[in-house]
Amino acid sequence: MTELVITTESNAITERGRQEAKQYDAVLLASFGGPEGQDDVIPFLRNVTRGRGIPDERLEEVSHHYRAFGGISPINQQNRELKAAIEAELARRGIELPVLWGNRNWDPYIAPVLQDAYDAGHRRILMLTTSIYSCYSSCRQYREDIGVALTETGLDGKLEVDKIRQYFDHPGVVQPFLEGTAAGLEEIRGKLAAAGEADPDSKIRVLFATHSIPTRDAEAAGRSQDEPRVFAEGSAYAAQHLANAQAIMDAVAPNVAWDLVYQSRSGAPHIPWLEPDINDHLEEIAPEGVRGVVIVPLGFVSDHMEVAWDLDTEALETCKNLSIEATRVPTPGTHAAFVSGLVDLICERTVENNIAERPHVTDLGPWYDVCRPNCCENFRGAKPVIAEVGTSIGTGHDAYPASEAAK
Repeated sequence: MTELVITTESNAITERGRQEAKQYDAVLLASFGGPEGQDDVIPFLRNVTRGRGIPDERLEEVSHHYRAFGGISPINQQNRELKAAIEAELARRGIELPVLWGNRNWDPYIAPVLQDAYDAGHRRILMLTTSIYSCYSSCRQYREDIGVALTETGLDGKLEVDKIRQYFDHPGVVQPFLEGTAAGLEEIRGKLAAAGEADPDSKIRVLFATHSIPTRDAEAAGRSQDEPRVFAEGSAYAAQHLANAQAIMDAVAPNVAWDLVYQSRSGAPHIPWLEPDINDHLEEIAPEGVRGVVIVPLGFVSDHMEVAWDLDTEALETCKNLSIEATRVPTPGTHAAFVSGLVDLICERTVENNIAERPHVTDLGPWYDVCRPNCCENFRGAKPVIAEVGTSIGTGHDAYPASEAAK
């Protein structure tokens, strides 16, 4: 297996969105959240769909994947484990920095976590999210959640909150996927060889799976004031996934075919979302002679509900029905390289234990610390937002400096 090609060269474009290191007194691990029992499912889905006017009857219709797992999403427990792993790695390095945890859609909610942090004496917090790519729901919505929480609690101007960059192509993220892809290919090669296939690689397809988003949001992903780059497929969200997938395949199997596919579509059927859906794509490639599939959940850092249901249940069932041998690669979870990489990302932003170099495996990274104005636009209306050029929310009331790129 060939190793990843890692560079520490700065990106002339995104470097202008780099923020100077600070003395933070806590880290906030921010995530999506999920229900932890049958009685939590509908209240949780109300939180996720707040403001869209969706009745409970419709929410009940789409709750089946949570109901099938006892109403429990794996994500909260996985975040508890990730928080503990980050704390252990910080302690191992002798870094005294408490790790807080807050969710967008379920307890512990972000606003009370920030209030508790302030009451405990914290004044400068660095947010690390479990969403690593660029789009509204993966980046801007987290920045809005912090902005809204600070303004509604009256903490704006009292509590500073910055955000770690979107770290999709940090080696700590990509390495676990590379290892999993290599292992998955060996597994499928073995099964096809045992079935008498003379040239297994020609019958294998690697499918890199990620959460679908509305096409309009995809087109706005990474598109901001004066962004000079044109992204593959017209979207930073798609381009980042494609670049990661290419880096992985170049390292482990440059001659094996691969595709980027999507999953977990929701919402009104008349609204276009990114395609192809993984199940539809499996139906299309089976007649082409594909007999083995390696599914890589490239869009996810842990095995939460979208992985457990949409991939492990639905997609693997589709493979079975099509007589395709299939395996699903693990997400980073608490892989040692991933946890170490997260602490490296924290150290990029801290004065003490600072790591000046920013390793990345694609030409798109390292991404911005402070986003350009209106990046990943919210089409439902503007909200207070942190970590964006020109805003003063979450800064102690000096606006984030206008970068050269925003002038």
